[in-house]
Amino acid sequence: MLGRKLQLILELGLGLLTRKEGFVHVGVRGSSKIIRWFDQRCPIRTASRVLSTVNHLPLALLHRHGINMNSTGVVHTRCCFTMADYSKDDANRFHDVFKGLLRDITEDDAANPEIQDAALRFEKMMDYNIPHGKRNRGLTTVASFRYLASASQATDANLHKAMVLGWCVEWLQAYFLIADDIMDQSKTRRGRPCWFRKADVGLDAINDSFFVEAGIYKLLKKHIGNEPYYVSVLELFHETTYQTVVGQSLDLITSPEGNKDLNRFTQQRYDAIVKWKTAFYSFYLPVALAMYMVGITDAQSHRDAKTILLQMGHFFQIQDDFLDCYGNPEVIGKIGTDIEENKCSWLVVQALKVATAEQRELLEENYGIDNTAKVAMVKKLYKDLDLETLYHNYEESSFEELMALIDKHSGSLPKEMFVAYARKIFKREK
Repeated sequence: MLGRKLQLILELGLGLLTRKEGFVHVGVRGSSKIIRWFDQRCPIRTASRVLSTVNHLPLALLHRHGINMNSTGVVHTRCCFTMADYSKDDANRFHDVFKGLLRDITEDDAANPEIQDAALRFEKMMDYNIPHGKRNRGLTTVASFRYLASASQATDANLHKAMVLGWCVEWLQAYFLIADDIMDQSKTRRGRPCWFRKADVGLDAINDSFFVEAGIYKLLKKHIGNEPYYVSVLELFHETTYQTVVGQSLDLITSPEGNKDLNRFTQQRYDAIVKWKTAFYSFYLPVALAMYMVGITDAQSHRDAKTILLQMGHFFQIQDDFLDCYGNPEVIGKIGTDIEENKCSWLVVQALKVATAEQRELLEENYGIDNTAKVAMVKKLYKDLDLETLYHNYEESSFEELMALIDKHSGSLPKEMFVAYARKIFKREK
């Protein structure tokens, strides 16, 4: 009850707050609705009527919500919404936005008799490949906008634009996955057959992936073409696509089909693949889009964000490699195939570091072969080397290192944002 009372006070007092330098949000930790956030580096002096009311609340309540007041009436707080605080409403709205974007891309073409057949096919293809994942990248774009936007920027129209940008990240993800599944000859994706494995698709999926990428730029032009950050966003998508393609190339030349060489599987090469193939587009891109939306364009802020988010992406990919081997396919939505596909996985890199000569020979004989018995031999070796314990120890230590990195490099950006994203992926099961 008191928590609700405090929230109402801050809501009613919003118009009475005087803003100093820097962007400011006001909010209450743990509430379902966040008004704004007081950055503790940007003190706000409240009007006397609101301050007087707040002063009558128990100190324990104020402290529990992260609010500290001094004798001059200046409020300092570290309050900010957590990942759960808008997640349900935003996720529902984000889901609803997708159908409108699908129409934006296909509606005109579907009305053109010359290309109608292609348009209808592409509509079916996008509906199959884009909206059925976890949507973490897209929703992170939206959440980042909420963390970073000022009061004047946090409009419903801008929130919709953030959702469009979030879906553009999901479009980019789908483009990569359609092509990646063909290159890896994967079996399932998101709990269903990979698109190219459908009887009426096959290698036509290559052209479908091109169309998905083209759709990104059609959406950007329609929805943010007149915004001052349009060019920055375009350049960011082009740069991120380039980085990911480079990472994919590193992955492919490290694990070429029919040419197995475990000497290529070094920690250095693994780190490079993860950085370029996964971390840029999965972690830096969603946050950077929100930064450009709210006008954060300085190089230092982007360097700070990139330092944290690339490390978070590294942490995420190692989790992915572990789940590929140890995860439940019904939970993770795909059948893990890193062993038979001769992937430079974190697990095999660690195995090679500690394997005896005999164990390495076993890896040479069985790794990278699509044979159930040989895959089982590799998994037994992983068990003998106790890689599962090694992974869990790594997960704990890596999370602590990530928290230290956030402390050091968050700079002018809200530390709570990075902490929330790190906690969201810590000990994940899918």
